[in-house]
Amino acid sequence: MTVFTPTRRQAGIAAAALFAPMLAPRFAQANNLEKARRAGELMIATELHFAPFDFTEGGRQVGMNSELFAEVGRALNLRIRFQDLPWPGVLPGLEAGRFDLVAGPATITRARMERYRFTAPIADATVALLKRANDASIQKPEDINGKIVGSAQATAQLTQLQNFIAARGLNVQIREYQSFSETYADLAAGRIVAVANSLPNIAYVAQQRRNVFAVVNPPFGAKVYFGYLGRKDPDTAPLLDAIDGVIDAMRTDGRLAALQTKWFGQSFEVPARVVEANA
Repeated sequence: MTVFTPTRRQAGIAAAALFAPMLAPRFAQANNLEKARRAGELMIATELHFAPFDFTEGGRQVGMNSELFAEVGRALNLRIRFQDLPWPGVLPGLEAGRFDLVAGPATITRARMERYRFTAPIADATVALLKRANDASIQKPEDINGKIVGSAQATAQLTQLQNFIAARGLNVQIREYQSFSETYADLAAGRIVAVANSLPNIAYVAQQRRNVFAVVNPPFGAKVYFGYLGRKDPDTAPLLDAIDGVIDAMRTDGRLAALQTKWFGQSFEVPARVVEANA
């Protein structure tokens, strides 16, 4: 009886043929943009307590995010589905792959840039203080010394407040909240003396309730920007590239500035990209 002994080349070909069915799906796997196009929709996580970016009015979602992503949906031919979550659960959900993008938006910081990829900036995010309109004891940020100030948990605004207090050697009690809506309610009720949040947010709140709230100038935080963020991996890159293209077009033709003016009462100069964050 003749025993067939395959050559090394023949053995290699046979092994490749054996494993090809298992390897093929891996290399044919669609990226997240292709998956979204196949599904016809983009799943986005947000927090509906972050006016004027996202909030509810008359039982429906309103704000800059919904209008900006309507432009994204039209440009990419995708339905936009928002999932409302408390902010502390948003980034872990992104990492777990529960949605394609986070539309908080989030402050672009060095620490976050190491872990996530941001879109092109959509607004200024410099942190300032909101106080009660009749509180004459706070004329500048340092006047919070010896008082209780609120901010939202797990936010860059909270971190900048902590850094400001430490740098100035102030004695300030910080009260952390699940959402900024809760901070504004406690501020109006006199339970805290100020709220630390990004300037566009508190400018909007003060504009809506002029007899209740006022912005403390100047802002105290580092010059930073808001952007949307996704996972920092090759599968997500084409999706973020496509969204960047839409934002770039909106910045160039004035649609982004028009949205800023509508929701913040002013427009902001924002860079095309943040290469290195200031905070």
